[in-house]
Amino acid sequence: MSALGQVRIGGKAPFFQCEAVISGVIEEVSLSTYIKPSTKPATPDPQKPWLIILFIPAAFSFVCPTEVLAFQNCYEEFKDRNCGVVFVSVDTKHSLWHWTNVPRQYGGLGQIDIPLLSDATHRMAKDYGVLIEDQGVSLRGMFIVDGEGIVQQITLNNLTVGRSVLEALRLLEAFQAVAKHGVLCPIDWKPSSGAADTINTISNTLAESYDERL
Repeated sequence: MSALGQVRIGGKAPFFQCEAVISGVIEEVSLSTYIKPSTKPATPDPQKPWLIILFIPAAFSFVCPTEVLAFQNCYEEFKDRNCGVVFVSVDTKHSLWHWTNVPRQYGGLGQIDIPLLSDATHRMAKDYGVLIEDQGVSLRGMFIVDGEGIVQQITLNNLTVGRSVLEALRLLEAFQAVAKHGVLCPIDWKPSSGAADTINTISNTLAESYDERL
């Protein structure tokens, strides 16, 4: 069982500080490495970097490497949208380093750029409410954190089902559009589909998209 810890949508992302494997090097990182809130919260800067935090159960498993490598393949797309991506595992920093030094044909990740954060103490998993305590591993949690350190989105998957990179990108773009333009994003929203900002716009969307289905 797992219950959301300190984290709440619309609340501050819990602070973390840990060691990570980044491009083959072990470094110390924290939430402040990626998120730098404004000194005046009343006037947030929509251009500040965002962060997606992805928890995985364990290195050298089955579903986890498919997620890490899929996000690695789209890493530049997230960076183009001014958003960092990190994976968090309860493995030690040494296990994570080894995971990136084993070739993919032998079950490793090979060389990647996405940071792998070591949560060997389980502190971060507890704070973010994803720890399955009786198993000592994390649920597949995804947290989108805006440039002010506010959690905008939470997704939790059980251990057996991986997440979607395309959906993560879509959600990121939607929340960034809201932050920058103050719009509303309806179901399946994409940047090419526009957004709603008035009652008339919403009414037109309903009439055009759903009348024929009723």
